[in-house]
Formats: sequence, structure tokens, C-alpha cells
Amino acid sequence: MNIDKNKIKSLGEFFLIIIILIAIIGGGVFLYYVRDLPRPENFESRFMEPTRIYDQTGETLLHTIYSPENRETVSLDNISPYIKEAVIATEDDDFYRHPGIDFQGIIRAILMDLKIRELSQGASTITQQLIRSYFLTNKKTIERKTKEIVLSLELDRRYSKEKILEWYLNQIPFGSNMYGVEVASQTFFNKSAAEVNLQEAAMLAAIIKAPTYYSPHGQHIDALKNRQNYVLKRMNKEGYISDEELKEAQQKEIDFGKMSQPLKAPHFTLKVKEKLIDKYGLSYLQRKGLKVYTTLNYNLQEKAEELVFKEIKRQGIYNVHNGSVVALDSNTGGVLSLVGSKDYFATSSFPKGCSLEKNECLFTPQFNVAINGKRQPGSALKPFIYAAAFEEGYTPTSTVIDEKTNFGKWGEDDYIPQNYDELFRGEVTLKESLAQSLNVPSVKVLLNLAGLNKSVELIKKCGINTNIPKLPSIVLGSGEVTLLDITSAYGVFPNEGKKVVPVFIKKIEDKEGNVIFQNNKNKTKRKVLTTESAQQITSVLSSEEARAPMFGYNSNLYIPKHNVAAKTGTNQNYKDFWTIGYNKELLVGAWVGNNNQEPMIDKPAVSTAGSLWNKFFKAALEAY
Repeated sequence: MNIDKNKIKSLGEFFLIIIILIAIIGGGVFLYYVRDLPRPENFESRFMEPTRIYDQTGETLLHTIYSPENRETVSLDNISPYIKEAVIATEDDDFYRHPGIDFQGIIRAILMDLKIRELSQGASTITQQLIRSYFLTNKKTIERKTKEIVLSLELDRRYSKEKILEWYLNQIPFGSNMYGVEVASQTFFNKSAAEVNLQEAAMLAAIIKAPTYYSPHGQHIDALKNRQNYVLKRMNKEGYISDEELKEAQQKEIDFGKMSQPLKAPHFTLKVKEKLIDKYGLSYLQRKGLKVYTTLNYNLQEKAEELVFKEIKRQGIYNVHNGSVVALDSNTGGVLSLVGSKDYFATSSFPKGCSLEKNECLFTPQFNVAINGKRQPGSALKPFIYAAAFEEGYTPTSTVIDEKTNFGKWGEDDYIPQNYDELFRGEVTLKESLAQSLNVPSVKVLLNLAGLNKSVELIKKCGINTNIPKLPSIVLGSGEVTLLDITSAYGVFPNEGKKVVPVFIKKIEDKEGNVIFQNNKNKTKRKVLTTESAQQITSVLSSEEARAPMFGYNSNLYIPKHNVAAKTGTNQNYKDFWTIGYNKELLVGAWVGNNNQEPMIDKPAVSTAGSLWNKFFKAALEAY
């Protein structure tokens, strides 16, 4: 048999050309797709990180501002080894051996595709899953699968396995806008990814396959436990855990409890969020991963929420249906706790015909009384009136006459105020008059000693900028204040005449930990009152002897073993009860009433708001 060598040579050249063309085309395809692969810094920058709002310690997460992805990226060193091992054993047991793709798995998947005559998602390595979730869609096309393979090979060539695993663990979804193992660990177990144990790691790895279906708070708990058991067996087979560890882990149950509350200290936190949006804009906060450290003492906040709820429930017999408490650091103005209603999350039914949106009900859960509720302060403004008199040279020992007095026409009628007990005492000192909250002498102090204009001016200088009319009735309750404003305004007294501004945020860090905002508002305080006048007010308001004739000894204004100054306020129609008090460390204000301003039973503020204030102040002294 003669062999035509020329034909063989031609055929060889043909196949060589074909091979070269395939290589060129393949190389072109490879280069075409590889151009989309980013540098590491670009890869990480596309992770949108939400802004997180913390208490003053940075240990309690109050709220997360995110959309659409709630993620907190962490380094591989801050992820439990159990999580890494559980994910690798379940998702990609050859992760450290393959070049980014599993060729044998791809061949098996192709054969299965041909058999069932449709494209599958089989044989996806961790690298492929990362590429798909980062760049591509789950649409099953030849082009997408080709691009996925090419990019996976190049990603594995360029970067270490540890970096790829870190990216993956920060990228994978866990349902309900949760992305990455850190947020999932905090949400499901109330701990960081670094603290997750073997059972919890297996549970996280189990959820990855179908986050919604396998949700710990969903309807398929048995299926989730079966999947967790499968993960544990895979870890054992791959040599990550021993037979004894497997057996022990299979016998332990995980108590998920309740999913972490997405909003803690709601009225306080939403005010912080409002301030942040004003400063940075919502879109920026949702993407840039800021860490906001507030002034809130979360332990004290929890106590405040508990006490407000219990006290208002107890005072229902007085037709009291809502309450609010504010606590500030006397020196820094930092808001330590703020409760804007007895229960922000209340879902119980409300009376027919009232509008929650218009604040027409006895109790409106989400309305923030402490900040937005402008109410009549009753006698709570009196200390500022007496301070204005002291500024004019009068002293606590100066006297006025407590007797029935017609102060002339103010409006259409003559103004003839009465004392709360409808009694008159004759000559009284200013100390007695303020400590016992006597109305008639206080009007005389306002009009004859302090001066109406100067009194209103001082009130505003101290930080109350709501409606304070120039009327003699402001010592009995005319005008409007918010609980936060009047409580912080009282800060002028323990600060020896210096104004204190409420502070909600201590500092803000970017996601690299750089401080981009530090609150220095009260480092330089404005002097609005002389030191002597401020000290005189504190001396009067802390005198148990001076107030006893009206309030009795050991009333709710008295805190044993502590020098605490306090003042109540009750408006004439019993729509608002107040108590404000302070010492060198704490400023505390309490309000009780009804959102729709329905009057309460004729009960003195010392017994209502005073009760709430007293219990909270004692708790605050213990905690702070």
C-alpha cells in the first residue's frame, strides 16, 4: 500500500492550523472576558456596606441603615475556622486543590445536561459562585457559563485562596437582605462570626443552599436541621472534625431565641438617623459603612423603657395613658436615655374614631413626646423666673406677700391666680415660694422682681425656643415646651450658669476606622446665668425642709443620700404632669399624660410624673 506523503503532510498542516485557530479563538475569548476582572481594591469597593448606629460603648447595635444589602465585611482572621471548614466541606471540598473550576464536575454536569436536554447549575466551585454573584446572573446560558469559567480561572490565578474565600464569605446571601457571615452571625446568634461555634457554623453553611427555605425563623426547621446534620457529616468525612465531635454536635440544639431587634431605643435612634440623613444623605449612609457611636447608655435605656411601661400601666387609674423620660449627662449634655412613649412597638387596638397619624388618641406609640410633643409646662418654668430675679439682686431670703391678688387685665379678663391648695400664707421668702411652688408669689416675682421680658429672655437663653408668651401665666403653665428642651435647659443650674446643648452622637468613623466627626458641642459652654444665681436655685430645689410644708417629707422629689434638686409641673387643666431634677452628674425629666391632651384625674405631679422620675433617677444613679 502506497502512502501519499504529500497528502499526510497536507492533512497534518490542516489539523495544525485548526489547532492554532482554536487556540487563537480560545485565547481571544479568554482575553475578552478577563478584561472585566477587577483589581482587588475594586472588588471590595463594590461591597455596599450599611451605616451602623451603636450605643456609647460600641457593643450594642441600635440600628442599621441599609439598602438593598445589609453587610459588614470582616477579614478572614475574624471568621471562625468552623465557618470556613463547614463551607468548604459542603460547597467545594476541592477548594484548595482545583484551579478555580472543577473539570471533572463540569464534565459530569455537561453529560447530565445532554441527558435531560437543559442547562444545569452543577459543579460550581466557591470561586465560580463568587464570580457569578459578583458579575453575572443566574440565567442559564452557554455565554454566561463560558464567562464564569474563564473569569474563575483567572481569579484563582491572580489571588490567593484565602482572599477568594474571604470575599466569598462576605458576599453570600442569607436571606432578608443579609449578606455575609458577619451579619448572619449577629442576626441569628447575637455574636460575631469570630465567636461562632461548630453547631452554629454548620447551621450557617446549611442555610447557604437556599436562604429563604432554610431560614431559622421560617417554616422548614426540620429540613434545616437535616441539612445541618449533612454539613456536620461532610466536615467529618473531610477530616475537619472527629467522630466524637460529630456525635456531640449532632446531639446539641441551637436556641435561636428571637431574631435580633432591628431597631433598639427607637425614639432615640430614629432621631439620630434623622440627624445623619440631614448631614450625609440617605444614599451615602446606605453604601459607605459608617460607624456611629451615640451617647446612649443602653443599660439605662432598657431600664427607662421598663419603668415607663410599668408606671403608665399602674397610673391608668388616673386616666394616664402615656409617658416619657429623658436623661442627660449634666456635664456633657450627652443623651443617656430617651423614651418617647410607653411602647413604640405597641400593636394593640386603639379607640375607634381617633387618628394615630394626627396624634388624636390617648396613646400614640410612635409619636416621640420627648422631642416633638409641645406641651404646657405648668410650674416647671418657675426656676428660670426666680433665677432671673436673683440676677436682679434678689436672694432666696427676699420676701413677697402671698395673698389674693388681682394682677389686672391680661386679655379679656382680670388675672387672679390661685395657689394649688387655694390657701394664702402671708409673707414668704423666695426660697419658700419656689420650693413649695406657690403661684401667687411667683407671679409677683415674675412681674415685680425679675421682669417679664428678662424672664422670657433667660428662658430662651437656657435653650427653650418653643412658644413662651409674655404673660404672667407662664409661671402656671402658659406656653409650650418639649421634655428634651426643658430637661436640657435645667442643665444651666448644675453647670453654674453655663448652657448645655443636648448631644446625641459622640463620634463617627468611616469603615476603615478613621474618625470623621467628633462632637465637641459642650466643650466650650456659653455662660447665660451667674454662678451665684445657679447655685441659689440648686440650693432651693434640693432643700427637703423648704418643700416639706407643701409636698411632705420623703416625697418623690427626695432621693436619700444624694443631693438632688427637683421641680414638678402641673398645668391648670391637668393635661400634663412633669418632674425635672438633677445633680452634678445627671439631668432627668419625666412627663406623663395623654397624647390627645385629654385631662387626667386631679392628682399632683409629684404623685404621677414624680413617681416615674423618682424610680428612674434612683436606677440611673445606680447604673451611671
